[in-house]
Amino acid sequence: MLSISSSKKEALFITSLIILWYSSNIGVLLLNKFLLSIYGFRFRFPIFLTMCHMSACAALSYLSIAFLKVVPLQRIKSGSQLLRISTLSVVFCGSVVGGNISLRYLPVSFNQAVGATTPFFTAVFAYLMTFKREAWLTYGALVPVVAGVVIASGGEPNFHLFGFIMCISATAARAFKSVLQGILLSSEGEKLNSMNLLLYMSPIAVLVLLPATLVMEPDVLEVTLSLGLEHKLMWVLLSVNSVAAYLANLSNFLVTKHTSALTLQVLGNAKGAVAVVISVLLFQNPVTFIGIGGYTMTVMGVIAYGEIKRRFK
Repeated sequence: MLSISSSKKEALFITSLIILWYSSNIGVLLLNKFLLSIYGFRFRFPIFLTMCHMSACAALSYLSIAFLKVVPLQRIKSGSQLLRISTLSVVFCGSVVGGNISLRYLPVSFNQAVGATTPFFTAVFAYLMTFKREAWLTYGALVPVVAGVVIASGGEPNFHLFGFIMCISATAARAFKSVLQGILLSSEGEKLNSMNLLLYMSPIAVLVLLPATLVMEPDVLEVTLSLGLEHKLMWVLLSVNSVAAYLANLSNFLVTKHTSALTLQVLGNAKGAVAVVISVLLFQNPVTFIGIGGYTMTVMGVIAYGEIKRRFK
């Protein structure tokens, strides 16, 4: 009876984590789109928005680790390790800023289709940087991943070239960061879990993004304050969005910890599809059968790639 009760609690806990993971990830994506498109005629500040995210991540990471003890604190042991983390932080900034810029020009549905090609870029960078080869069948599974995005691009009514370039660049940067992380923090003594890595990367990201914001978005304070006075909801959206950015990282860490790699892969693929459906319902952006077919092909390719890779392991 006790074991049944504990298993029910465990299942309820994992379900709650998955709901938090889905809602925070999809919430950040939709709020980014809302802020940069609905308010976008005036709030055109993707770098500042990313800096808000990183500021929240820095503060809440410190609170969670130093006071709430969500995970043990892992200290930086050398200057070279700090330099490696700083390098990762700059790449991470580039990927997030690129993704936010793309949301000004592209629908969330198409953004997610392009983002699903991350395994393709990861495989390419892993080969170029570490000479790590996968089985040919694994590479074959990546063909529909790329082909699906090509088809979806042709069928996207709101296709925007600059937005597409930013989105594909952000996807490539995200893959590059994951490969680079494996190289730079490969030593057992220097490995950090994702929450401690976020703790150290976030303040560095803020230091990088602050001057970039002041130089590239010089009127950000004036416009944001003006918008905040006109629309009180603006501050609520910006605050919720920034907190959700941290919760997305926290919930991703906890779901990874409490479920299997296969479960995580399946949930991740489903999360993209849920985000697409919700965004189409909210923003009413037109979709075509060609676009839906292309995105479906990409997702099927990603699922096949993950399954083949798992089996060959």
